[in-house]
Amino acid sequence: MINNKPALAATALALALTSGSALAMNSVTLDGQHLTQDQAWAIADGATVKIDAKAKADLTIAHNLLMQAASTGKPIYGLTVGVGLNKDHKLFTADGKLTPAVLEASKSFNYSTLRAHSSAIGAPVPVRLTRVALAVRLNTILSGHTGVQPYVAELYKEYLNKGITPIIPSKGSVGEADILMSSHVGLAMIGEWDVMYKGKRVSSKKAMKAEGIKLLDPIGKDALSILSNNSVAVSYAMQGYRNAQHLLNISPAVFGLSLEGLNGNVAPFLPQTNDIRPFPYLKGATTNILNSLSGSYLWDVNSERPLQDPLSYRTTAYTFASAEKALHDLDDVLTIQINHSDDNPGVIVNASSEYAQTSQVAKYMVGNKGGVIPTTNFEPLPIALAVEGLSVALTHVSHNSVMRTIHLSDSHFTHLSRFLAAPENHGHAFGAIQKTFVDMQVRNKALANPVSFDGIAIAGNIEDTFTNLQFASENLAQIVDNTEVIYGLELMHSAQAIDLRKLKDSHLKMGKATEKMYKSFRKVVPYVKLDRPFTPDIAAATQFIKQF
Repeated sequence: MINNKPALAATALALALTSGSALAMNSVTLDGQHLTQDQAWAIADGATVKIDAKAKADLTIAHNLLMQAASTGKPIYGLTVGVGLNKDHKLFTADGKLTPAVLEASKSFNYSTLRAHSSAIGAPVPVRLTRVALAVRLNTILSGHTGVQPYVAELYKEYLNKGITPIIPSKGSVGEADILMSSHVGLAMIGEWDVMYKGKRVSSKKAMKAEGIKLLDPIGKDALSILSNNSVAVSYAMQGYRNAQHLLNISPAVFGLSLEGLNGNVAPFLPQTNDIRPFPYLKGATTNILNSLSGSYLWDVNSERPLQDPLSYRTTAYTFASAEKALHDLDDVLTIQINHSDDNPGVIVNASSEYAQTSQVAKYMVGNKGGVIPTTNFEPLPIALAVEGLSVALTHVSHNSVMRTIHLSDSHFTHLSRFLAAPENHGHAFGAIQKTFVDMQVRNKALANPVSFDGIAIAGNIEDTFTNLQFASENLAQIVDNTEVIYGLELMHSAQAIDLRKLKDSHLKMGKATEKMYKSFRKVVPYVKLDRPFTPDIAAATQFIKQF
């Protein structure tokens, strides 16, 4: 049977979140610099969150620097002036003192900002992804460049540890910070929105009261920092990365089993040839394929084996290598993203004095303590391009899988029965099933088209570039889902081919890894002796790929 641990883990998570307690016994200490993707997922699944003491102290220093800059009358986006097209609107005039009236004006602006920007639509972001987003945003806040009140960070921590998850509508981001989506987090923190708590949708005020958590009274740059970041879209990118990583991990065995089903040639994967053109990750890809075939009959000469197989077999190591490179590229930029501030403006304690002698730069500085400087750190284009690069690479992977599966049904290539029909089967066998994986591949090709440059200039033609990071990440995740279906269908064909070969040779030797996959697969999808409805088999095969 398929391993049920993932399902059990999901059940445990649901129970943990509904009880308001952490699932895992371990904890993760965030310091704004060293968060890994695995730690973010551990937090999402219930690991207790702690805040590093120095990072917490640095929040106070940055907040004081921000408020000192405001007291001098410096124009600060989202604090002393408005946001977007309203950046020319002065919110209040500072005269060197943050009077009660000035502070009240700042608070009023913060409440208004959270309310007006809470404009996302659609079904809620899944709870697990929202928790990843909260963990990521907490860590980027702790990098020390937001200027928020330290209590904002405490609220993120409390939400994660007490199982309070803001309802974030899933549509409305153009990929230049998820301002319309993340604003719902701030709206929950001030007690004006709903959250998931103990398995139910309730008002945030009710959930926070039940846990003894004080509502946020936002001031300064709190609202802007809560809403203007990319944590929601990044959580989708992280999901795409995680799922793609699993897919590529099992790919050598999936391919090896098909090569055995075909009676294919190992020559394209030998070091003798690939070492003379060492493209990145190619040696690793070919080594993994050869290792999956350790002990296989393919290492013994066979009179029916062709000198060269179809290209979809011979070039598969290149598709795997290219996808691995794209996966690592995405990992690299995600690691940077989740450990650094994407705030605008940036509050920089002890900022360098470069160009500070010019009057333009000097106006951003606060004596020798640092500066509050406009940034474009909200721009997630490096991540969006890496996501799209992985989507394209995986679509090459799925294309080869589709073509390999078609060849497995072709007696010209396998010297087995047409459509892999068993001797007793005089029906269609796998003749009609091909439409399913072709459908998936056509969808993958459409999903792989870049979306990062699509959009319409808004906010008075100021916001005129886009990345559509969330949209691109959703496409990546769907490509992985579709490829899991394609891989499941490939396994149905390759396992059937192996069974037919075993009828001819009961002592047929398989590779250690391929035999393990084959035997596990046959426990959930039996040999096709006679035609039967294949829809349940495809579902079981897809689930097998997801969990193997």
